Amino acid sequence: MSSPSECFQCRWQGSRLLLAAYLAGLLLALPVLALSALPAWLAVGIAAALVAHACWAIPRRILLTHPGAVTGLRRDARGWRVFSQAHGWQPVRLCTDSVVVPQLVVLRFVRAGRWLSESQCIPADAMHIEQHRRLRVRLRFGRRRFASTPAAAG
Repeated sequence: MSSPSECFQCRWQGSRLLLAAYLAGLLLALPVLALSALPAWLAVGIAAALVAHACWAIPRRILLTHPGAVTGLRRDARGWRVFSQAHGWQPVRLCTDSVVVPQLVVLRFVRAGRWLSESQCIPADAMHIEQHRRLRVRLRFGRRRFASTPAAAG
């Protein structure tokens, strides 16, 4: 499909559709907690945890306003890299459980030197439609998409 020397790069922005879906789920969960048979202290604790998660996730994973939010992906001769304002381009290894469907890409990756994987959801409204299509094609059909480094792909 592509030569190993071919470079690929894309950037995305926050998604209003993803924000609406997240807030809808949160707004459905809170009344369910209020109507549940849980003790009040437990329901309040779970509600606080949900709100705390929203305060953490919305700027980092949905609206991408936090400096550490991942907003770009690059493949070049040195391998895959993700971009954030705080850290610039960092080398990563893509995970095989990344999801690629027509309106959504769930990018799963492990940063160099770390053990735990991270995810970034990239819906179609987060970038130009042609760029989203190119990203899906590269992730679905690229021969070296899961190679950690160019030499490791043999």
